[in-house]
Amino acid sequence: MQQICAEAGMSPGNVYRYFPSKEAIILGITERDRAEVAAQLASAQFSTDFFSTFAALARHHFVERSAEEVGLCAEIMSESRRNPTISKIMNEFDADVKQRLVTMLHAAQARGDISRDADIGTAVEMLMIIADGVWWRRAVDPKFDAEAVLPMFFDVTKYMLLDRGSGRNAEPGWARASGAGDAQ
Repeated sequence: MQQICAEAGMSPGNVYRYFPSKEAIILGITERDRAEVAAQLASAQFSTDFFSTFAALARHHFVERSAEEVGLCAEIMSESRRNPTISKIMNEFDADVKQRLVTMLHAAQARGDISRDADIGTAVEMLMIIADGVWWRRAVDPKFDAEAVLPMFFDVTKYMLLDRGSGRNAEPGWARASGAGDAQ
């Protein structure tokens, strides 16, 4: 609540004149963020250079978002573990972002920008996990350099979305790494 008040430049009493509860404040924040993500994805020119456009969006969300925005998101994520209403708001926000990413990646498949065999659902799930991890790391570690992890993020993203089978045997990577596919 203190971060929200500081960001708004208001006292808690004044904030509650506009919002009836903490949940209403968080709903307002998530709706603002949902509208921003929707507008960014709608206006992105993926058809001209998919990976460059995707990289610019990732950089914006991983690096350029302010420390205050990242910290507030971490606070809301933490509160969602304790408060079922906030958990519902966050789950709806995540579902909306996931669906937008799935739609975007299916369009990229149709254009031939990514492999027709890419597992879109799993790729989106992993992208969301990585994004959550980067944001959390930024929130808790003031020395974390999100810019430094972007090249690896892009490598992982391309691995998930381009031809993963080229030059590899057909079993999943975890099976090769763990020896699970080895004959005894």
